[in-house]
Amino acid sequence: MKKIRIGITGGAGYTGGELIRILLNHPAADLTFVQSKSHAGQFISAVHQDLAGDMELRFSENLSPEIDLLFLCVGHGEARKFLQENLISPEIKIIDLSQDFRLESSNDLTDAGPGFVYGLPELNRSEIRQAQHIANPGCFATTIELGLLPLAKKGWLTEVYTTGITGSTGAGQGLNATSHFSWRANNIQAYKTLTHQHLAEVNQSLNQYQKGFGKNKIHFVPWRGDFTRGIFVSSQIKINQELPELVKIYKDFYNEHPFTVVSENPIFLKQVVNTNKCIIQLEKLDDLLVVHSITDNLLKGASGQAVQNMNIMFGLEETMGLKFKANYF
Repeated sequence: MKKIRIGITGGAGYTGGELIRILLNHPAADLTFVQSKSHAGQFISAVHQDLAGDMELRFSENLSPEIDLLFLCVGHGEARKFLQENLISPEIKIIDLSQDFRLESSNDLTDAGPGFVYGLPELNRSEIRQAQHIANPGCFATTIELGLLPLAKKGWLTEVYTTGITGSTGAGQGLNATSHFSWRANNIQAYKTLTHQHLAEVNQSLNQYQKGFGKNKIHFVPWRGDFTRGIFVSSQIKINQELPELVKIYKDFYNEHPFTVVSENPIFLKQVVNTNKCIIQLEKLDDLLVVHSITDNLLKGASGQAVQNMNIMFGLEETMGLKFKANYF
């Protein structure tokens, strides 16, 4: 099997660390360099300390052109700046984990050259297969979209009321007042009520199936949770179809997508933590449908989905290197 030569920039954060862990065990991956300006010269295992004994690679300061694929794990707003300041060969494929290129209005790389394909495999698999550049979806966006796409394809979306709770890793590695353990422990908080930045990409994705679905039709209240990783979303919508018909529609929609599973049993967060899965459950009372969807924000919501996109781009088995589960309890 020919190895994919891979570089990572911004490898010292949570998504960079998860990406390194996946790629170290990926049979087609050759991790060539991991760049970090703040940690250049240090052993990667000195920052991601669970990797002690697993690798001897150090963080590099500069990029190497001898790669096939570059992952961008820099902060929001930094990816576009990075690509403007660094000359990347047009032969090198790019997967960006920031939000800089997710929207059609901002997904151009330069005035010339290919733009970015939105990298939700359950929506854009055929486009991803042909893409040179991928904009990896946001974690909340992934979880909400996967819960609603089957309804959008039928044209059945109306007003949607969504709540979602996420772990502390969703805020990144930088410290702030609401990411300290002493604040998070035994505590929850609503934040960015009705204004979360992922709503724009959610609306864009749903509009691919249900044209004209209004940007103010999803009313989203996100919550900060008292745990480290995972997202649990519940979306409510009025609909006339009976539950068995809806379950069948969801199962048929995701039948060929290996990481999205429809359960007929109550779901819980530990089912997906440390996996690349999204699990969905439907409940219905009278005309009110509730769609629950759960993901690991660092995997299906970030680095795992990025590797899933890599597999598709390079013609590999979509699940390669991603069939793992650990730390159930």
